[in-house]
Amino acid sequence: MTAPRPGLSPVGAPHAATTAAVGPGEGPALVIEGLRKSFGKLEVLRGIDLVLAEHEVVCLIGASGSGKSTLLRCVNLLEPIDAGRIVVEGEEITAPGVDVNRIRRRIGIVFQAFNLFPHMSVLDNVTLGPRKALRLAPAEAEARALEFLERIGLADKAREFPDRLSGGQQQRVAIARALAMRPDLLLLDEITSALDPELVGEVLRLVRELAEGGMTMLIATHEMGFARDIASRVCFLDAGRILEEGPPAAMFSAPREERTRQFLRRIVEAGRL
Repeated sequence: MTAPRPGLSPVGAPHAATTAAVGPGEGPALVIEGLRKSFGKLEVLRGIDLVLAEHEVVCLIGASGSGKSTLLRCVNLLEPIDAGRIVVEGEEITAPGVDVNRIRRRIGIVFQAFNLFPHMSVLDNVTLGPRKALRLAPAEAEARALEFLERIGLADKAREFPDRLSGGQQQRVAIARALAMRPDLLLLDEITSALDPELVGEVLRLVRELAEGGMTMLIATHEMGFARDIASRVCFLDAGRILEEGPPAAMFSAPREERTRQFLRRIVEAGRL
């Protein structure tokens, strides 16, 4: 099992149900087996098998339409699956009768769009989940929110409204909002795609700190240099399948599959690696 790295400390804590199922720190953080998902006649995921160890950072790469975002949405139960199963810390979250809202409290997700409520302050955006979903007292939720805003360098923006922040700042607030729920697993879906190039770095620095602190993350990204630097493992998706996976050094320097080599050649030609 991968040991936590130094840096920003992990935000999650074992849940009672998880501890009872597998024991503290035992078993994979995430297991995906035979996952299939279709939209009408279009099969988007065609038998995904993937295992994440605790504290592991796995980056999903691949062309647009390869299934990366759909995979993340299935893990967060935002999309019902057609076949297969998903297990988080020993609990099958796709089993019949599972409380979806309870599961989502354990799995944070951050999208391309910031999805902040424009009529609410930064502080109110970050405290909303802990107050409503976790039933924290307002004072406790605010203290937690301010802790995370301080850690991402935006405590001074707590009373501002989102439209007063840059895109990079808004995306960092969106990450803080997910972290305030203290998830066991964090999903990041192309979180820099909507940002101007000069703002990308500040968001990636935050994610790097989370990785160094031991946060378990599954990240869909087009930032190949970032994936190479941060990932424990890189998975290349093509037409709804994980065609190839391995350590970043091997994936980016000597991929086995011709389709992976073709994809990376185009990335290099575009100056993105």
